[in-house]
Amino acid sequence: MQIYTAKTLEELLQNAAEEKGVTIDELEYTVVEEKKGLLGIGNSVSAKVFSSDDVKEFIFDYLGEFFTHIDLDIEVALEELDDSYVINLNSDNNAILIGKMGKTLAAFNTVLRAAVNSEFEKRIDVLIDINHYKEERYYKIRSMAKRIAKQVQRSKVDVELDPMPNDERKVIHKVLGDWHNIKTESEGEGSYRHICIRYVADEPQEEIPNMSE
Repeated sequence: MQIYTAKTLEELLQNAAEEKGVTIDELEYTVVEEKKGLLGIGNSVSAKVFSSDDVKEFIFDYLGEFFTHIDLDIEVALEELDDSYVINLNSDNNAILIGKMGKTLAAFNTVLRAAVNSEFEKRIDVLIDINHYKEERYYKIRSMAKRIAKQVQRSKVDVELDPMPNDERKVIHKVLGDWHNIKTESEGEGSYRHICIRYVADEPQEEIPNMSE
């Protein structure tokens, strides 16, 4: 991530935007040093600045170097969606990249996410998919979550799901977020973290006194 220095933050961001070919609104920055001169003379500010294009370039370079080392030809397509980056990979042997129960793919996601967050010193939502495996997986997870939620509504008995990655837990939290009498909670640590789908009873309503009595 590049560090820029100027007399003021406004000038710094303007310079960075012109160099990167973006607007100031498209920049992310962190001030790392600010100097105050005597009577305003010698003022300066330094900041780390990046744009979404910098994130994309880093992702492409990182994946390119990674797959070159393991001698695997792979197609990479990257899409930016709602402040997140979705990378779809495709190779001659997608099964190896996905791994049993998607564990290899989950490991890829963990490594890339850590590298991106470390480089830009910010939590950035990054997701690797393999030939739309995750897309299909999310569809199945949504269907399963709805089915189990209906079961919990009927039985009023909580259900604990098997451990799953963070992105898959988010899918369940979102799809059941507004369900009546249903609450979802993540429990456990590390690879054992899982979701509990819980029954929540309605709040008792206060009786309105009859003013005619």
